[in-house]
Amino acid sequence: MRRVPPEMFRFTTGEKAELYGAILQAFGAANERLETALGLDEVRTWLRTVGWLDAVHDDELQEALRKLREWQLLDVVQNHAEHYRTAEEYERRNLQYSLTRRGEAAFAGVEHALSVLASTGALQTAVLEAITDRLDELYVLLGDPTSSDRRVFTTLQELEGHLEALLANTKAFNGELQRLLRAEGADLATFREVKAATIAYLQEFLVNLDQRSRAVATAVERVERHGVGLLHERALRGAELPPVADGDPGPAWLERRRARWEGLRAWFRPVDGAVRPRVEQLHDVARRAIVTLLQVLDRITESRRRSSSAVQDFRELARWFAVAPGEDDLHRLWSAAFGLGPARHAHLAHPDPELVPSSGSWAETPPVEVSALLRTSGRTERFTRTGRVRDIGGVKAARAERARKERAELEAAWGVLDTDGPVRLSGFGRLDHAVFERLLDLLGRALAVRPDGGGSRRAVTSDGRVEIVLRPLPDGGRAVLRTSRGTLEGPDYLVEIRRPGAPRAASPEDIPEDIPEDIPEDISEDTPEDTP
Repeated sequence: MRRVPPEMFRFTTGEKAELYGAILQAFGAANERLETALGLDEVRTWLRTVGWLDAVHDDELQEALRKLREWQLLDVVQNHAEHYRTAEEYERRNLQYSLTRRGEAAFAGVEHALSVLASTGALQTAVLEAITDRLDELYVLLGDPTSSDRRVFTTLQELEGHLEALLANTKAFNGELQRLLRAEGADLATFREVKAATIAYLQEFLVNLDQRSRAVATAVERVERHGVGLLHERALRGAELPPVADGDPGPAWLERRRARWEGLRAWFRPVDGAVRPRVEQLHDVARRAIVTLLQVLDRITESRRRSSSAVQDFRELARWFAVAPGEDDLHRLWSAAFGLGPARHAHLAHPDPELVPSSGSWAETPPVEVSALLRTSGRTERFTRTGRVRDIGGVKAARAERARKERAELEAAWGVLDTDGPVRLSGFGRLDHAVFERLLDLLGRALAVRPDGGGSRRAVTSDGRVEIVLRPLPDGGRAVLRTSRGTLEGPDYLVEIRRPGAPRAASPEDIPEDIPEDIPEDISEDTPEDTP
């Protein structure tokens, strides 16, 4: 790191520091108007312009200018081109003061320091989008050989400006965030509002952060396909750097551009794939900060809910110990605060308390048995009357009856669905809703199975008591099933439902051409009980 000249910031200390700073600010404001050399009267005029309203005598002002010149912040030259009528006018207008490079740097450093102190950091996702837009624009410009080098230069400058804004704002915000995490606000209400607003701000920043970061990394990769060297060479030609006495400024300018590009890669697309991008580290910092802030808010809420906290109680007790007049008072305060003096501090008693005086010392009295429950959980046993045993015979009988009823309904449903051979699915027509649910379960199991070479699908229920075989129909068709709760329409299939152990379903070659369109009438819920 280069060493700062020791006299560079001497003007910021001492009794006349404010006057020195105002003079440099006056020269800075004049430089913005392209007035680089100022005489004594012009310096006084610019002092009033920048807000210095105190009276300054000529001797005091000249002494201040001399000190600034001594610290190499100002340079002085004689104005030989002016005509002077009197000796006094010669003395006042002959000497012209101007900022040196060290003076410009010192003034810029102070201005930057003041702006950092007054500014607040921010996490702006709009900067990420601006970086992506500038990278995309560079990609288009590099792909067009006829594009202007000046345009390449200005776009690169805008990109670096957005990157510098991202870095500066991120560092400032992270510093403020860490100070906020360590802060203990006196006004808990305001403190809580600030932390709650910070949590909402961080959560909003994290939304789509990964997507924006990947967009920047992709844009960097696209630009690098044309070559970063070509980008910097064209930008150098578009910069049109002026000649300097020290030599060619091009190599130093290119070195700074390469360093800025490496910084961009470190944030979004590191060269080493094992290294995490810094934007991901920022994501982790933000998430950890949210968790920490939530924990702090919980503690604040808990402390406000209670009249006092354990920390405050112990601090107050420590103050009482500190002002205790003597050792006996300390012992009494200890006994009153913690209650560890008597032998019955755990609320335990001897089997016959009358045999042991209450004023006896714990060292002189017989021990008391302490239960394991008190040692482990801090509670003592409570012996009460045994609870009444519940008679669950009725519950078991009700459950058994409900199980028999459900089994009977299931057997009836399987009996209705037994096709006794292949039938069309459309032949079922109208069904009771409970039977329809069983049929739908069987169809779902069969359709979930991969068909064999002949196109058939075979499945069984979970208990293995019912088997279904589905075969596609040559002519296709649609099947419509109706229940009391609605209608189901779907592709028609050749369906065979049977119990295991029944005769095996016929093969497709054995199926007769005249497939029955309807199953027997006894499965319809509209069938009369007595069928001829």
